[in-house]
Amino acid sequence: MRSHRLRLLTAAAALVTLAACGGPSAADDEGKETAPEQDNSSSTAFPLTVEHALGTTTIPEKPERVATVNWANHEVPLALGVVPVGMAAANFGDDDGDGVLPWVEEKLEELGAETPVLFDENDGIDFEAVADTKPDVILAAYSGLTPEDYATLSEIAPVVAYPDAPWATPWREIVRTNSQAIGMADEGEELVGDLEAEIARTAAKYPQLKGKSAMFMTHIDPNDVSEVGFYTAHDTRTLFFEDLGLTIPGSVAEASKGTDKFALTRSAEQIDAFNDVDIITGYGDETGELLETLRKDPLLSKIPAVERGSVYLLPGSTPLATAANPTPLSLSWVLDEYAAALAEAADKVG
Repeated sequence: MRSHRLRLLTAAAALVTLAACGGPSAADDEGKETAPEQDNSSSTAFPLTVEHALGTTTIPEKPERVATVNWANHEVPLALGVVPVGMAAANFGDDDGDGVLPWVEEKLEELGAETPVLFDENDGIDFEAVADTKPDVILAAYSGLTPEDYATLSEIAPVVAYPDAPWATPWREIVRTNSQAIGMADEGEELVGDLEAEIARTAAKYPQLKGKSAMFMTHIDPNDVSEVGFYTAHDTRTLFFEDLGLTIPGSVAEASKGTDKFALTRSAEQIDAFNDVDIITGYGDETGELLETLRKDPLLSKIPAVERGSVYLLPGSTPLATAANPTPLSLSWVLDEYAAALAEAADKVG
């Protein structure tokens, strides 16, 4: 993968301190709406040029109004104390149906902020809703933007797209790319360091994970297991295994070569390709029906990891299942529970 590519257009621009982006409004003495006061000092010089997979974007000055689209991008400004003016509504793992995941709710409460405008993306990006928030920048470092999406959004505001491929930006680069785009590169780097330290402390509690290979299965229909889907070595769920001391199996690494897709499928008749997998995780259901299906299927039950029981399927579309795809705010929320479950599966590996 190409390295992180953010360049300063000019180093001569002065560092500035500006008000926070978006957030709940309050009335001043004249009845005008004002943003809540937050101290978000700029650690990036503007104008700023951002090179990404869909082109080159220039952000003329430090954004005051930040909008985000697609998954998790809003968590970066929130983690740094900046409330977006609009963000995508959660469409997976939303346990109470309000469009906001629990760790995002907690952060908004901590900041004393109201929920930003939520963009309904069930049928694609709602460009009109994004435009209505009047953003100065649109963050999409982790996204599936098409060139057409990018072109339309760029008519609204400068857009920061993914650096390499759709849905393949590792969590560190999500933080670094989005934080620099809003003028908070140093703060973003500090956030990365804090999360790395937290991951290291957690991984140290489960030494049985170190060196074990793990595969992350995609959603599987228990009524049709003729094919098995799995996330490739480009996907953030798979890459996160390495943060925990796990490894990517050779079978998954080999299948990932020559493609930038984040997920692939393999016929159940070729399932012996996964004989090198120590641990399998993925999306299951809260009843355990899918796991039982795997155990009873004449082909899938022969996968060594399934046969010996070193499988952990995340419960349905719960927040826990959602957080296995690491994002800046979900990491702390789910890390220990997820690592403990994987460690239990690792204990069954001979």
